[in-house]
Order: sequence, then C-alpha cells, then structure tokens
Amino acid sequence: MVIPVYKGKNLLSELLERIMFALKSLDSSPEIILVEDGCPEGSWDKIVALQKDFPEIIGLKLSRNFGQHYAITAGLDHAVGEWVVVMDCDLQDRPEEIPNLYAEAQKGFDVVLARRENRKDGFFKRLGSRIFYRTLAYLTGSRQDESIGNFGIYHRKVIDQVIGMRESIRYFPTMIKWVGFCQTSIPVVHEANAGRTSTYNTRKLFNLALDIMLAYSDKPVRLTVKLGLFVALTGFLFAIFTLFRYWTGEIIVAGYASLIISLWVLSGLVLITLGVVGLYIGKTFEGVKNRPIYIIEKKTTP
Repeated sequence: MVIPVYKGKNLLSELLERIMFALKSLDSSPEIILVEDGCPEGSWDKIVALQKDFPEIIGLKLSRNFGQHYAITAGLDHAVGEWVVVMDCDLQDRPEEIPNLYAEAQKGFDVVLARRENRKDGFFKRLGSRIFYRTLAYLTGSRQDESIGNFGIYHRKVIDQVIGMRESIRYFPTMIKWVGFCQTSIPVVHEANAGRTSTYNTRKLFNLALDIMLAYSDKPVRLTVKLGLFVALTGFLFAIFTLFRYWTGEIIVAGYASLIISLWVLSGLVLITLGVVGLYIGKTFEGVKNRPIYIIEKKTTP
C-alpha cells in the first residue's frame, strides 16, 4: 500500500487504525508505505513514532516537496506486494473500501479503480477539477473521468510497467491508463475532507494540466499548425479581395488600419507558436538532464 503524506500529520493515526481494521478480513500481511513529501508540519516524526504501534509501516522521507505523483512513484519503487493499493492520506479515500476493490480484482481484473460518487469536495474544487479533466481529455485525446483519482488496487505486473516509465513528468492516473491491461472501476463512498486544506489550488491545477499536456500530447503543436493554415487562408482571401477592389478603383490609398491590424495579429500568432514550441523544447531539455525523479532523505528501519 502506497500513501503520499503531505499536511496529513493529524490524520495518520486514524488512517492506520482504519486500514488495519479493514484488512482483517483479508488473508495477507500488509505493507504500508508512507511517503512524506517534504511536509512542513513535521509528519516524518509522526510516521517514525507510529511505527512502534504499526510495524507494518515503511516510512520514506523525500528531501523536499516533489509533488504527489512523484511521492507515489517513490512508494511504488519500494512496494513488493502482488497487489498494491494507492490512496491519499486525507481520509476522503475510505480504507473500508479496500476489501471491495480486492474482491472485484479477484474476478480477473488487473486494475480496479475507485469511482467517487457524490464527491464531498467544495464547489470551487469540484469546478476546478471538472475544468481540469475536460481540458486534459481534449488535449490528450483520451477520455478522462473526473470521479476517478489515484485510489485503486493494482496488480504487480501493472505496477512494474508503471515504474519502468522513468520520464520526468509524472501523473499516475494517465500512466495507469496508458499501460492498459484489464481495468474496471467500482463506485465507492467519498468522505468529506477531515479538516485538511487541499494542496491543489487553481495555479497548481493549471501547471499540472500544462505539464501533462506537454508530456502526453502533441495537440497544441497541431492546433498551432491548423491556426497558421487558417490565418494563411484568410490572408490569401483578403489579398484577393483587396486586389479586386484595387482593380475596380475602390482603393486609391493603402489603408493604415489594415496594415497595423495585420502586423499585430501575425506577430501575436508567431509569438504564440514560438511559445508552444519553446515549452516542448524546455520539457525535452528537462528530460534529457536525466535527473532523479525524487530523492530520499531518510527511510525507517524495521
């Protein structure tokens, strides 16, 4: 089980108690990997202290805040079980749903995702999430379900393929979708936020969407090509129309307004195109640096 921890110090005790109670019905020896993602509130000390009561815990402390999906990658790299559960630490993902996910997986599925019905998030978070997923679906050309997040159970062969993808931009749900295998989802109860402030604001969602778009889609480049063709065609038609007016004597002096408008529009389009291409070049440059995806500062010992 892999759980990224950020601003969830006060929820860890209840989370672990509920996990252990939920797993009693399963004949297994659980392994709970808590990845402290550079949390500013001292979650690492709490993880170390909880290991005395919960020897199933493996704690990983990242050297700084790398981000949720990088923390998940760190946990997956250290997970050894045949089935791996990924969930958040904020108790909105209910541990009591884990047996249901596992039972569904035993029907022959490699991935069982938790589909959150009646999300208990605030209005603005739900609105931002809806815009994020719809934009992502359009740019990547693949269906995105805003009711499905990280929470789910994954077979070892799926996890092996995901951790084999070492690109610098990480987004766990898209990576799971890309690797394929036999996937399904089941409805789960989504709980209200247990007093923990969401770490995803509008700016972070926008930056995340931009990173995913650049990593998994070339659609922005295609759109700029289409826009360029449209502008070129429009300019060609406008030129023919202008020549026709000139030949018929309607134009005596060239218009100043049309010249200025053309310069501004074309300059803007050129800058947009260069910006999109520059973003791709920047992400390519970032990838070829071959830096580690994350850095582990500390690890608990059994």
